[in-house]
Amino acid sequence: VAASGRKVCVVDPAPTAVWPNNYGVWIDEFEALGLEDCLDFTWDEATVFLDSDAGSKKTLSRPYGRVDRKRLKSKLYENCLKHGVRFREALAKEVRHYTPKNAETTRSVGQWNELTVDTTGYSTINCGDGGSELKGKLVLDATGHAKKFVQFREDYDPGYQGAYGILVDVDKHPFELDKMLFMDWRDDHLADLPDLREGNAKIPTFLYAMPFSETQIFLEETSLVARPVVPFDELKRRLDARLKHLDINVKSVHEEEYCLIPMGSSLPYVPQRVLGIGGTAGMVHPSTGYMVARMLGAAPVLADTIIDLLGGGQPTLVSEPSLPSAAGKRREAQAAGSVEDSFVETGNKATELSREIWATVWPEERLSQREFFNFGMEVLLSLDLANTREFFSAFFSLSDYHWQGFLSSRLSLPELIVFGLSLFSKSSWEMRFSLVAKGLPGLIGML
Repeated sequence: VAASGRKVCVVDPAPTAVWPNNYGVWIDEFEALGLEDCLDFTWDEATVFLDSDAGSKKTLSRPYGRVDRKRLKSKLYENCLKHGVRFREALAKEVRHYTPKNAETTRSVGQWNELTVDTTGYSTINCGDGGSELKGKLVLDATGHAKKFVQFREDYDPGYQGAYGILVDVDKHPFELDKMLFMDWRDDHLADLPDLREGNAKIPTFLYAMPFSETQIFLEETSLVARPVVPFDELKRRLDARLKHLDINVKSVHEEEYCLIPMGSSLPYVPQRVLGIGGTAGMVHPSTGYMVARMLGAAPVLADTIIDLLGGGQPTLVSEPSLPSAAGKRREAQAAGSVEDSFVETGNKATELSREIWATVWPEERLSQREFFNFGMEVLLSLDLANTREFFSAFFSLSDYHWQGFLSSRLSLPELIVFGLSLFSKSSWEMRFSLVAKGLPGLIGML
């Protein structure tokens, strides 16, 4: 947006801070975004263990990589600076929205406080740095799952993906270095721990691992989706039992990660005045918890829509979008009162501008796709360990086009229907009955 000459300000208390969590992505997704240089480690294949039986191991011929968090953020940050984006190191405390009382307001005001005013009005952002205030035509909430300003529906009741992970140095580990461990549903490590084994049989968790060398590895115990969330203490106990069983001796811990991702349920109110992206726009895949590639792919589309709709009404960037200078304040003080009286506070009610932008974020095709994923999440929530193994045995027996497309949110609704029928056909009769019985309420809801 800034590259098109619009003024953009990012309000962030720590804009250069390193992102805390490890992010894994399918390499083809980052290649499509031109971000393959932002991966610091890659694996040619991924492995899935459904059980301890010899035939339960599945090898996924789809390269996987770990996101280089520092490089990706530096790349985005430097690109912002290149195009004149200004950063305010503060915490956004409050957002207020104003709309002209009548059309005469915009004709008589034109520009006010360096802001082009039209029938969409303006918004103010109160920053936590001494009470300073910004004015802008559009406000985009990028606060993730905190959902600071985007409003969600009252019936919002997500499932939760929980994970406890550690980046560690070890004496040794049993994993192949050219493969990352995508899912390990084996439960041999709980054989002598009846309480943990019983809990895992009802609400299963799996091991996700990235081996970087023979002595350094990232290990994460993950609950794919649960409602309520599996507590971190429980995840840690299960991981400790797993490491002991695998004879992995941790020598030092470089990073400790607590990850909690709300998944699925209802979207935010669409449309509304505040714009969203990523977690605030409900972009997390309801059945998998993946979002990074989806969000990075949506950002340029969102930006293009904003640019098209603003249509050149914004002046070229000359200063940070903020209150006027001292001299400007004196000059504008005489007229400020009458200008402000020409607007009325309207809350988060959508304008035509925000309505069109939200339609780009969630077009009808994406909405239908998400309802299918929500249905998938509700099915997964109902599965115990035995059913989960059956489900993924069928899932990874599908064509690469279908299972990869499902994980990457690439399948259209007709393709998702074919995916569902194929999954059903690949399942055992026991699993088919389970899918029908446990999935019927979700299917009715989706329809």
